[in-house]
Amino acid sequence: MHEAKDGSDASPCTVSRIVASRSVDVAEVEAGKEQAPKLCGYLTKLSGKGPLRGYKPRWFVYDPRKCYLYYFKTPQDALPLGHIEIGDACFSYDVEAEEGQFEIRTAGKEFLLKAPSRQVMHYWLQQLQQKRWEYSNTRGQRDSWSSPTLTYPLTGLVGKDNGSDAFVCDKLSSMEIVRSDFAMETEMDSGGMSGTQSARGIAAASTNPLNSLRNIGTELRNSMSYLRAGRGGENRRSVFYTGNNNAEEWELVDAPPKDFPEQKPPDTHRHSFGSAFTFDFVRNPSRPKRLLVRDMMGSWKLRSPESSPVEPNGSKALDMRFQGQQEELSQMQEERAKLREELAAQKELVRLLQQTLRTSQCNWQPEARPSDSAAPVDQVQGAEAAQEKVGKLESLLQERDVQVQSLCGHMERLTLEKDSLQQELKSLKIKVGEINDKLGMLMETIEAKDEVIIKLSQSSEQGASVNDAGSNVPNKAQQEVDILKDSLQGYKSQNKFLNKEILELTELRRNAENREKALEAKYTALEAKLCQVECKYLVLLQEVKSPVCSSSEQTQDHEVISRLLEDALQAETSDHQDHHIFKPNTVSEYDLYGFKTVPEEEEEEEKLVAKVRALELKTLSMTDQEVSVGVKWENYLASTLNRDLVRSPELKALIRCGVPHEHRSRVWQWCVSFHVKKFRDNLAPDYYETLLNVARDKPNPASKQIELDLLRTLPNNKHYSSPSAGGIQKLRNILMAFSWRNPDIGYCQGLNRLVAVALLYLDQEDAFWSLVAIVEVFMPRDYYTKTLLGSQVDQRVFRDLMSEKLPRLHAHFEHYKVDFSLITFNWFLVVFVDSVVSDILFKIWDAFLFEGPKIIFRFALSLFKYKEEEFLKLQDSTTLFKYLRYFTRTILDSRKLMNIAFVDMNPFPMRQIQNRRAFHLEKVRLELTELEAIRQTFLRERETTQDRRSFVSDDEEDN
Repeated sequence: MHEAKDGSDASPCTVSRIVASRSVDVAEVEAGKEQAPKLCGYLTKLSGKGPLRGYKPRWFVYDPRKCYLYYFKTPQDALPLGHIEIGDACFSYDVEAEEGQFEIRTAGKEFLLKAPSRQVMHYWLQQLQQKRWEYSNTRGQRDSWSSPTLTYPLTGLVGKDNGSDAFVCDKLSSMEIVRSDFAMETEMDSGGMSGTQSARGIAAASTNPLNSLRNIGTELRNSMSYLRAGRGGENRRSVFYTGNNNAEEWELVDAPPKDFPEQKPPDTHRHSFGSAFTFDFVRNPSRPKRLLVRDMMGSWKLRSPESSPVEPNGSKALDMRFQGQQEELSQMQEERAKLREELAAQKELVRLLQQTLRTSQCNWQPEARPSDSAAPVDQVQGAEAAQEKVGKLESLLQERDVQVQSLCGHMERLTLEKDSLQQELKSLKIKVGEINDKLGMLMETIEAKDEVIIKLSQSSEQGASVNDAGSNVPNKAQQEVDILKDSLQGYKSQNKFLNKEILELTELRRNAENREKALEAKYTALEAKLCQVECKYLVLLQEVKSPVCSSSEQTQDHEVISRLLEDALQAETSDHQDHHIFKPNTVSEYDLYGFKTVPEEEEEEEKLVAKVRALELKTLSMTDQEVSVGVKWENYLASTLNRDLVRSPELKALIRCGVPHEHRSRVWQWCVSFHVKKFRDNLAPDYYETLLNVARDKPNPASKQIELDLLRTLPNNKHYSSPSAGGIQKLRNILMAFSWRNPDIGYCQGLNRLVAVALLYLDQEDAFWSLVAIVEVFMPRDYYTKTLLGSQVDQRVFRDLMSEKLPRLHAHFEHYKVDFSLITFNWFLVVFVDSVVSDILFKIWDAFLFEGPKIIFRFALSLFKYKEEEFLKLQDSTTLFKYLRYFTRTILDSRKLMNIAFVDMNPFPMRQIQNRRAFHLEKVRLELTELEAIRQTFLRERETTQDRRSFVSDDEEDN
């Protein structure tokens, strides 16, 4: 881990028709342009020292080139505050710690990070595990242990070639299956909390631990509602199982409406993971009415007390629940006593009524006799009144009897309910005993609980009990159940994560041991080869040193020398390449760009020179200076993770040092896009496809010459060496499309080589636009027309620069009348293709695509400056011209050449070249006009001479 202090933070076959056809690779490249989303987002990082130590929001970005996790202060920052090496890190988190908090441990440091929620934390951990796994599986496949994986994959023919050889990753399917078994069940969409879109949001403020404790419910609710906002309604399902056999399934249903009174949980439990989520749970079997979880959680708790591990204060909640049941039972007993008193009163009333009835009957019989004799009418009336009164009393008595029976039945029911409640109370006491037994076993798993949190929880409990002593009892019981359920799910997720982490770390360690064994075997093989080479050359030296005694001995020595030379010229074949460990030959058949290192058709001496040249180039590529340039590019690109490349002096200086192979595709693509932006902005996105369709449907006068030049473009490159090579069809398409875009030029010999070099690092469409940039932006207007006017002008400008920058060499050429423009003309026309070695060629193209045509003049002068002393030693025009034809192939040190070009040739203003171009353009035009006039005069004179001439036959001449 390397940090910078920031105050408180450490900181494509041949075709029968001569038309262009759409290559299959176009669709492949278009599909490849859709890059995977970048892993980035806000996390809070524990940083600082002493009283300033705390969590601070940081913008984290994963860089797959080195498997680094960079962190910035804001997404707009150019330079990172530091980075975390994910390739050798391990991850962990604690369920009982703060929500979203996880730890990354590297070789020398530990990093404590915190995500906004537990789900976002799971997303980050799963992604980082996957990135570490992918990076570790590609380690043994790369050419160098220090070469990074690429954020921007190589495009073009070189990228595809290297992608199939060096970056092939053989992943074991069985291992992937095992890893997927332990994968955590998290949503791949992190709800907007990670990814480039999260940069538009505001970083979370640094959190005070006390405030987070007090407002933990609000924070959790806000986090989950924010996560659910970007997620569909499906897949919202959580299943919980009780511990008994009669398992009940609970499913997650829609959240309550916004106007539903939301019940806030008490702020006493810091480690709650789901009690504050606005989710409602119902039973899985269909019912006419949906019951909320808080309406039924108490009875669920009574039925399944062993469903999940409990906290120490769970027994207190059960005791409170029992007290509530006892109070309810006492109320029912009081109601029963009242009913008994009412029943006794009713019985007393009935007794009094019966006694009154009997008294009235007795009084009525004695009074009936005297009235019979005196007044019969009165007797009849009294009898009727008595009967009415008796009827009323009987009806009233029947009503009272019914009431008494109903009260007796109600009392019996109450008695039965009392018995059932007493039985339920006994069962609850038994279950409480079981829970208390479990508490003793579970206390060992929660001994690491923070004592400060317990004290704060107790104090908040006391405050809550003082404020709402009556209403907090059911809320507390519900929260306890939520805490137990979430703790169970949290421990399950942690168990899966840790199992996967152990599995991956074991496999990664095994892979590292295998790579170490492979390196040891490779080292042994190379050491043995070195001993063999030393032995052979010692024999050679001994044989050469011994005097020649006879012709037979001379023949024997010659055979030894020939055999040693044959062994030295033997190049690495495809059979050797299959064994990536044993590579005794240091020079392969083709170089990094696909060019043949040792030509087959050359003589033995030339083959030996080519082999020596390849060895020297490989030695130069492994110097400390080249390594330092690669490090500078890595550091620069690490600072541009959050933004595109921008023209700057720093980028210019880096490009003048040469672009590393792994970054050249990206830099070339950016340079081409920068120069042709004014063209592409005014054209349709499918402009190139339209040109290909036109070229396929209509004949083109340039198609015949294009077909003739395809196989003559770069015959020593494997991508263009045969009609079925991968670059031939792409080359045909681009040249045909350009001939339709620019009919004034159509096709000129030399354009094919420009396109062929561009295709090595760019896809088909970008290579087309690179040709447009060279012909229509960099070079003067008539550079590739039939007259080659611009090319002739540049040769005169270059002659002036030679006399100014290299006066001795220019005078030497003038003295022996050597016209070096016969050689340099092709340099300017095809930008040194097939003129210099491949390593120097691509470094010239790096600067050429960035700065323009001035680079051609710089390097042309530098090539002559590099070999100036050798030219001055030659005192013959024939020898000079012969050396001119091949001297550029003897220049191998690109660093020395680039130092001459960009230091010794200064100053080199472009305005001077433009002024000299304008001056010589007028002179060349006048000369061409005079030549045209002379040609017309000659044609007229020839026609007049032919008209005056008398032609006779052979017979007439014989006569």
